[in-house]
Amino acid sequence: MSPAKGRELNGAVVVVALVSAISGLLYGYDTGIISGALLQISDDFDTGNGWEQVIAASILAGAVIGALTCSRLGERRGRRGTLLVVGAVFVVGTLGASLAPNPELLSLARLVLGFAVGGATQTAPVYVAELAPTAYRGRLVLCFQIAIGAGILIATLVGASEAVDWRVSIGSAAVPAAVMFLLMLRLPESPRWLLKADQDERAREALARVRPDGADLQAELDEMNGLVQEEKQASTRGWRGLREAWVRPALVVGCGLAIFTQLSGIEMIVYYSPTILTDNGFDDSVALRVSVALGATYLVVQLVGLAIIDRVGRRRLTLLTLPGAALALIVLGTFFVTGNAGKEQIPFIVATLVVFMAFTAGGIQLMGWLTGSEIYPLATRSAGAAAQSASLWGTNLLITLTLLTIMDTIGTGQTFWLYAAFNVAAFVFLFRKMPELTGHSLEEIEGELRAGRFRPADFAGGRSGRRVDVSAENSSREAAGRRR
Repeated sequence: MSPAKGRELNGAVVVVALVSAISGLLYGYDTGIISGALLQISDDFDTGNGWEQVIAASILAGAVIGALTCSRLGERRGRRGTLLVVGAVFVVGTLGASLAPNPELLSLARLVLGFAVGGATQTAPVYVAELAPTAYRGRLVLCFQIAIGAGILIATLVGASEAVDWRVSIGSAAVPAAVMFLLMLRLPESPRWLLKADQDERAREALARVRPDGADLQAELDEMNGLVQEEKQASTRGWRGLREAWVRPALVVGCGLAIFTQLSGIEMIVYYSPTILTDNGFDDSVALRVSVALGATYLVVQLVGLAIIDRVGRRRLTLLTLPGAALALIVLGTFFVTGNAGKEQIPFIVATLVVFMAFTAGGIQLMGWLTGSEIYPLATRSAGAAAQSASLWGTNLLITLTLLTIMDTIGTGQTFWLYAAFNVAAFVFLFRKMPELTGHSLEEIEGELRAGRFRPADFAGGRSGRRVDVSAENSSREAAGRRR
């Protein structure tokens, strides 16, 4: 494929990114809408705190199940087939939740909805990454992440209005879910998956649909097929392949990054900022307005990140923003520990929250789903993305179930300090482990991983301009991995 053609986008790739964005929108909206809806649900069903926690957390438990299940589904049915299933489950789960007659069935419906959320987060970024031209991969995959921010913002606006019945606010998500399903019917399967399934002609047709007219497809297909053939002869496959010594660095970076995206404190702020503020004397109206402001900040800075990530670099952007997030949490905690969290300090506290959200949403939050779609070898990509997604959702679930208890135990300010320490730990971990993947094709990333060159220093300077000879190195590397 010529360099000029490789840098162009066609309409089909844009629709692929749109489908991924819709799935991200549903993720953000479905997880965010419950915070406002719970006020009405508690009145309708006369629930206590216990049931409210179960209703809120059931979607997260379902997400862990969905991420793990859709890994195997993605290998057997393909990325496209899996996303069709996810779209249908989104519709069923949304309608079931909106029509639930009691808290038990509402929790069950949100568990089903969570399956779709987890499946989407595992599959959609991988699908986009495998169809996108290298020069646009980061930005197109991050349409998913940006849409999460849009979904969260819409959910906070709907919740803050308190004018929409909870059944309507939850059920309305069935519309974009149905649109996602219908769009997927017209999109191609991943050419990389088709090559793995020995469907070479369909792979060429699929790639042709997502590349400009007249593009030379053969070089790209040859590069994909070379790795596919190597992987068919190798023992590194699926979940078992993640245990291979040469794959382990990618798994460590991917899952570590996923865990730290949650330990950064983002979910603490998104889910519980109104509760934290009202528990410390803020008016309900102020707390709700702050929640909307944080949702807007999340979306705006992610749009900025989308525009600059392929120029600044994944690793560099993350390392530049983590210290700012840690410092904001230290300042925020100091307000509460020193007793300076009264009404006079409201503007300063709100400003600090917004600064934290800007650094976090514009940095590490951009990387959680993006790296899962590009860091793993093709033969283990679905399993790796599933492990990374499950790590993220499992950490999210743990935080959701324990945060308020931690605050009651050690104090609000001290909890902010604890999460500041997590940000410092994230910086150290990523500085030592995460290479700069920007500018490298999926095949180049896999080649470096196979060759044992996956340290930050090995990727210094961005795209190396060389192709890794996987064929020449594969046998010796695999033998070395087995000896280790």
